[in-house]
Amino acid sequence: MKAFRILALSLLAASPALAQQGGEMPPTPVSVITLTPEPLPVVNELPGRISATRIAEVRPRVGGIVVERVFEQGSVVNQGDVLYRIDPAPYRVRVASAEGTLQRARAAQLNARTEADRQQELRDRRVSSATTYDAAITALAQADADVAIAEASLQEAQLNLDYTEVKAPIDGTIGRATITEGALVAAQTDVMATIQQLDPVYADFTQSSSEVLRLRRAMEAGQLVATAPGEAQVHMFYDDGTEYDHPGKLLFSEATVDQSTGQVTLRGEFPNPEGNLLPGLYVRIRIEQAVRNDALAIPQMAVIRNQQGDAQVYVVKDGDTVELRTVTLGQTVNGRWLVDDGLNAGERVVVEGAQKLFPDAKVVPEAWQQAALAE
Repeated sequence: MKAFRILALSLLAASPALAQQGGEMPPTPVSVITLTPEPLPVVNELPGRISATRIAEVRPRVGGIVVERVFEQGSVVNQGDVLYRIDPAPYRVRVASAEGTLQRARAAQLNARTEADRQQELRDRRVSSATTYDAAITALAQADADVAIAEASLQEAQLNLDYTEVKAPIDGTIGRATITEGALVAAQTDVMATIQQLDPVYADFTQSSSEVLRLRRAMEAGQLVATAPGEAQVHMFYDDGTEYDHPGKLLFSEATVDQSTGQVTLRGEFPNPEGNLLPGLYVRIRIEQAVRNDALAIPQMAVIRNQQGDAQVYVVKDGDTVELRTVTLGQTVNGRWLVDDGLNAGERVVVEGAQKLFPDAKVVPEAWQQAALAE
């Protein structure tokens, strides 16, 4: 009986407060954003690998014994730098022989020219026959041809002598030496080293053909606008998530699909002044492939998930009550979700305070500060 009296007194004491609030929970303060259409890029993150912009295999143009390796392995070389020297002695002998052959041909040419001049003079005096004159002219022509052949042979011998110095065909970083001093090399056969140009470098990355087709269909339908040539922003990330310091540019997209993987290959070019990007390095490429002109986006913290994993948000209706609505989300751009379906421009979406809400709950909306978005 005493306990009943205490309970009755407690209810009487609390009744003024309940009456004052009308028997309802106080409105929940929340932060909201008003959806406004804006142009946003369609960004994809794709896997890729680094490759050199130019690759040249160093091969000898003449055969012989290697007598010297000049370069340091792993160093930077310039086009025209001497890398190897092949024994030049046999080629110097051939040059000397070609020079002697040329001198003999020139001597025969001089003799033939003298004879032709003499026969011309005799013919003018009507002393020599036409047959003798024609023979002298023919001999001179043959002597001229012999000189031309001897000169070409000398040039070839001189070229082969020059080729005993194996030079760098391009600028770049030279790898390990595959030929050592004393080795016998054959012309155009043995690979003596490999030079790779690593500034800039290529980043070859792939995208599924279905994704490419979806983008093209969206562009044809007017939902997306293609990025202008040369304006597509390409950013690189290492496999640990760190962003590469220098942005790149998109060079091309292949017009064929790999039959084994169903992927389309794209290529970007990135500067590499520090030399951190090496061929074969695995990277992630973030590329802006199109622009959605009238896109709606919401902060990631505004999205909640139900037990089935569906994305939902609270929308503030007229009268400052909330509605729980299921939405379809697209990609993320700078910490925000692109909304594909479920929301309209001008609606207010709860960003902070959604954990305390339930459908038709009364709220006190306040504008959410954009600066609160975590980058």
